[in-house]
Amino acid sequence: MSQATHSALIEDLLAGKHRALARAITKIENRSPGYRDLVSELHSHTGNATVVGITGSPGAGKSTLVDKLAKQYRDQGDTVGIIAVDPSSPYTGGAVLGDRIRMASNVGDMDVFFRSMSARGQLGGLSTATADAVKALDAFGKDRIIIETVGAGQNEIDIVKTADTVVVLVQPGSGDDVQMLKAGILEIGDIFVVNKADMSGATKTVADLEEMIHMRGDPMAGLDTGHHGFEIPEHPDSPDGDDDEDRWEPPVLKTVATHNEGITEFRGALEKHYTHLKTTGGLQANARIRYAEEIRQHLRSDAARLLESEIEAAGGIDRLADQVADRRTDPYTIADELLQPLTECVENRLDS
Repeated sequence: MSQATHSALIEDLLAGKHRALARAITKIENRSPGYRDLVSELHSHTGNATVVGITGSPGAGKSTLVDKLAKQYRDQGDTVGIIAVDPSSPYTGGAVLGDRIRMASNVGDMDVFFRSMSARGQLGGLSTATADAVKALDAFGKDRIIIETVGAGQNEIDIVKTADTVVVLVQPGSGDDVQMLKAGILEIGDIFVVNKADMSGATKTVADLEEMIHMRGDPMAGLDTGHHGFEIPEHPDSPDGDDDEDRWEPPVLKTVATHNEGITEFRGALEKHYTHLKTTGGLQANARIRYAEEIRQHLRSDAARLLESEIEAAGGIDRLADQVADRRTDPYTIADELLQPLTECVENRLDS
């Protein structure tokens, strides 16, 4: 892409042209040449959208809930961007569910931009491309951005790095889902929703979740419940950790998204959490944490690419592995040798 074309794409995106937004996200998702410059130039135009992440196991009704929430946002005059992070195809790397029709209530509404993206091997997690796509939607001027991810356990914690508010969706009677929350998702939820609440078991599921949330706020409460080794970390909404007034108590809501029941209360809870973040300074604190991790991720990724070049220059990873297998050297020595040029470069900059 020429510089003129690149500049025109950014200009059109910032002018609110949906075709330019779609092209930019495609460029970002494919990691096409120049995508980093694109995201860098868009960054100064971000920071105005509210970002909601919705996760949960398959079958919990995430897509329907997102659809109804988006409709309510539109009814109040907000523009909406939706990114659905789907499981990656093992053959193409593309989104397996990308061609499904999920936004039935908002079909034909140009102010609801829907994009299905591949998780690119990070099943259940957000790829870096997804975080960059959120920036494109934000810079475009979308008021609300909703990220819907596949539910696959521990990796869902990645959503914290991108969303202001994290919603965990559970369906009634899903004992396995509630148990799964203990493995890592419990800590990241700001709001818990029991969808399909007209099914049997909804009341018990709500009670189970409320008990677990209480344990999250009071780790000592779980000492006699069999949660051996389960350390409950400080929640990111409370930067200081000690001020109870600044601590957010995640609500557990009931919805029946297919019948549009409980959606207004759900939207109200989202607004309440966002207000809480603004008034307590959590919004800025979470953003700093998010950007710090993003910088680290880029450094890890870029350093890995540089080291791949060093590996090839040394004859390839198979040759190095053969040397270790033949006991001519060891993995630590190999790593030190490969890192030496990078180490010397960093040391020289520190000394200068």
